[in-house]
Amino acid sequence: MGNVTFKINKYEYTMKKGITILDASLETRKLAKEYLQHPIPTLYYLKGVMDIDESGVCIAEVDGKVVNASMTRVKEGMEIWTNTPAVIEARKAALARILEKHNKSCLYCLRSESCELQSLLHEYGFTNEPELPRAELEQLELSSKVLVRDNNKCIKCKRCINVCAKMQAVSAITACGEGLDTLVTPSSPKGLAASSCVNCGQCVAVCPVGALTEIDHTDVVKKALEDPEKYVVVQVAPAVRAALGEAFEFPIGVDVEGRIAEALHRAGFDKVFDTKFGADLTIMEEAQELIHRIRHEGVLPMVTSCCPGWVKYAEHFYPDMLENISTCKSPHQMQGAIVKSYIAANEGVKKENIVMVSVMPCTAKKFEITREDECGAGVPDVDISITTNELAKLLKEKEIQLEAMDPNAKFDDPLGQGSGAGVIFGATGGVMEAALRTAVEKLSGKPLENLEFTAVRGMNGIKEASVEVDGTTICVAAASGLANANALLTRVKAGEADYQFIEIMACPGGCVNGGGQPHQPAAVRALNDVPALRAAALYKNDENSGIRKSHENPAIKELYTKFLGEPGGERAHELLHTSYVVR
Repeated sequence: MGNVTFKINKYEYTMKKGITILDASLETRKLAKEYLQHPIPTLYYLKGVMDIDESGVCIAEVDGKVVNASMTRVKEGMEIWTNTPAVIEARKAALARILEKHNKSCLYCLRSESCELQSLLHEYGFTNEPELPRAELEQLELSSKVLVRDNNKCIKCKRCINVCAKMQAVSAITACGEGLDTLVTPSSPKGLAASSCVNCGQCVAVCPVGALTEIDHTDVVKKALEDPEKYVVVQVAPAVRAALGEAFEFPIGVDVEGRIAEALHRAGFDKVFDTKFGADLTIMEEAQELIHRIRHEGVLPMVTSCCPGWVKYAEHFYPDMLENISTCKSPHQMQGAIVKSYIAANEGVKKENIVMVSVMPCTAKKFEITREDECGAGVPDVDISITTNELAKLLKEKEIQLEAMDPNAKFDDPLGQGSGAGVIFGATGGVMEAALRTAVEKLSGKPLENLEFTAVRGMNGIKEASVEVDGTTICVAAASGLANANALLTRVKAGEADYQFIEIMACPGGCVNGGGQPHQPAAVRALNDVPALRAAALYKNDENSGIRKSHENPAIKELYTKFLGEPGGERAHELLHTSYVVR
């Protein structure tokens, strides 16, 4: 395509022809010398979700005219200015227009420390702006068990609409009108709960402000911790360790596993467990189920059931394929069932007095814990599910500094023990790889020489691989992002693809990119593959693990020997398996 040479704020650059002024601005941010960096603010733009930013802040001056930087392409010899008085005033005017319709209850907003609008308001000197009159405020939309919609904070960027329609193939949110008069609403007039929303939280993940947030359950957790009658147990999902540090100013992709363990002990939990144990348990049951289906002509392809967003999507859009989905509960539900049966008996605690708290990267887990057939021990497997963001809030309220925690601290035994296979559940393809490590060995009866199934790794939306086992070829696929899942399953139903095993994760990139993970602003997401950086931390954790196969976890072996019996057996099925409904 060739290159063009142009100037930004007097400095000359040569870049690829056809890029926008915003693209050029983002490219300069990669340069080492700060004076050569020329950031242009954004508010609506988000790479891969919203390419055009019509907020009024994403502007520059060219030939004496203020232009939209996300829509204007650089040309040979162009002179671009990013901070002229005209540009500054135009940005302030745009922000003032947004504030006229924005509820400014920042102190009470879950996004107070990670709001892209708030950051710009600070930068451009906005202080003491008048609140919206109470008569103009809309009621919060609270029909969902998972999400809160606050149209009083909505800035009409339409990121949520785009991610829900294009990347998730759900379209639970829609809009009518133009500009700041746009009305963003659920696709059902009865609210999100009545729509086809799958609770994945990708709308929350991309929202630049606090118009969409997860329902905050931190106060419920604190109340449980303060109740002397309650035995409060917490478990932490694999993906959380690769992202929580970001909420405490750690670089993206730093593994804070040990720090989390000590922080939760200090927070007052009676037991602190690692959901990678539950992941290993899932592999034991899932691998057994896959082997049984392959050997006894069961329904194939078998599709993973770890992701509650995917499960609800299937119940809405693929009710004819529910028999393909593994009956295994997700890892945190399995772990909760074991806590309220095996651990309760060992610790001499009544299961009714146990409060099981899950820390998840996922908003859909909040819905999952309310599903029927998730009460293996006769009581709910999990009582409270909070996101990574909520955990950060809880620790800060308790004045627990993550950076001061011991990086080598350990989770409690026995459900604090897990394999490297359990850790990589947090990345797309990780469940597939973990399952193959166990299923291939069990099918062949031989130890694997190479544990890395690299074909199912990476951030591609759809990945395919085949594995030879004693002359039999097992074809597998992994999809992340529900639009990709839809494309893959459409091929399967049309007879254009033949697999025995499929992994599906609702969130693009897997759990590391869950709706409950720390927010990163548009500029950071444009310059960094955030899910890939978080996933790399999990693969490094796996690489350094002493045990890398779920079936070799000694705590898992002991659980089956002393309590569960055989994988897929009667007691295991009662505690660890579930069912689905047509919606």
